[in-house]
Amino acid sequence: MAEASSINPGTNSKTFRRLDPEDAQLALARVQEQLRRHALVEHIVSRQQEGDDRAPLVEGLLHRQHENELRALVNERHPADIAFILESLPKADRQLIWQLVRAEFDAEVLLEVADWVRQSLIETMDREDLLAATENMEADEIADLVANLPPDVVAEVQKGLTVKERAQLIEAMGYPEDSVGGIMDFEMVRVRDDVTLEVVLRYLRRLPELPDHTDQIFVVDRTDRLLGVLSLSALLVNDPEVIVHDVMSTDYLTLNPLDQDAEAAGAFERYDLVSSPVIDDRGRLIGRVTIADVVDVIREDSDEQALSRAGLQEEDIFGPVNMAIRNRAPWLMLNLCTAGIAAFVASRFEDTVSHIVVLAFLMSIVAGLGGNSGNQTMTMIIRALAVGRVTAQNAWQLIKRELLVTLSVSLLGSAVAGGFAWWISNSIPIALVMVAAMIFNMLVGAMVGVLVPMVRSRLGKDPALGSSVLLTFATDSLGFFIFLGLATLFLI
Repeated sequence: MAEASSINPGTNSKTFRRLDPEDAQLALARVQEQLRRHALVEHIVSRQQEGDDRAPLVEGLLHRQHENELRALVNERHPADIAFILESLPKADRQLIWQLVRAEFDAEVLLEVADWVRQSLIETMDREDLLAATENMEADEIADLVANLPPDVVAEVQKGLTVKERAQLIEAMGYPEDSVGGIMDFEMVRVRDDVTLEVVLRYLRRLPELPDHTDQIFVVDRTDRLLGVLSLSALLVNDPEVIVHDVMSTDYLTLNPLDQDAEAAGAFERYDLVSSPVIDDRGRLIGRVTIADVVDVIREDSDEQALSRAGLQEEDIFGPVNMAIRNRAPWLMLNLCTAGIAAFVASRFEDTVSHIVVLAFLMSIVAGLGGNSGNQTMTMIIRALAVGRVTAQNAWQLIKRELLVTLSVSLLGSAVAGGFAWWISNSIPIALVMVAAMIFNMLVGAMVGVLVPMVRSRLGKDPALGSSVLLTFATDSLGFFIFLGLATLFLI
């Protein structure tokens, strides 16, 4: 558990505040309670003071008191906790709290909040506030905000940068959002290979502080070509008179700025990295990626995958209703179309169902189990694709394995379903049709669950996006067709 410390003015003692993920939840609850209580009190006072000339004065004093209480509550939080609170409030309350956040926290909070919240916060800031917030940001951090900032503010920010920082900003803005170049930072320590460790230590002591997550120092030549890395442990445990070249490591992972950020995240997970150098095609060191950047990528990819499986994009959960409708309606309409096709298939067997009514109750079991089986397979395949474990060489083996697993499970499940069908219908032929339809439809679900994500991945598309819709369409339509078709052939 991490702890943050602060020094009380005029004393030599330190106060410690323990950082706990639950703090943000508790702070949010307190903020919401105070907002509710303040609104209630102000409403009561307003009613009581109606017609009184002092009413505006009383209400103004009460409002300022409430603001001071909220300001004290919010500004004692970590910027990441403030960002969480802002994301969890409706737009009006969010903007009220944002006005109470200390200016020194503006930059960190803007970088922490989700994109859909950031825009609503920036809308409440004037030009001077935005310039002040970006004043001490690094070039890569400014690049993250450029899409949300007004063009005139971006131009003014660029004027305040050094030539080197301006070049870094332009470079960062030129990379795709989901690339290594889009998440790398430019703040790092470089040394030459022909100096001693003592020289390196003296150089580090002159720095105000080390860049965040510095676990290694990059060794370059005069043209910034990467020669190796010097770990901090090697720097500290070796004799100060040793030359950097003699203790640096040449066994290290490098990234290219055009690599996918998900691939970089996989490399960090596989090799337990804290940071990794980013080099261009000529081997020159241009930046680095840290574990903090990778954690953000993993979280964002996880959120996107969860949303895409339902055909959704990220949205402000407190945003306007019309925006939510535009986000959700297209996939719901597509689901309606697939459900309509399944209903049409079932309607073609109207005579069969009218003769054996119990089939109408059993066919939903066939479709549901096929969908569940396919969903399990699809989840496993999407996960394997995400971590790069599916290749052209092992794809067929994977398909055979999933079909074998599904067949084994379907034999057990269909036996139970057949017993249930016999119990409610007292008919062995209906039970046997139920068994056969269950096996076939679960195999259909497995095939769709394997092939749809694989094909989409092969075409360069998100394997999770819309896969569940196609799976539901296949298992419902084909499930009804198989079950009612077999019933028509063998029971009528």
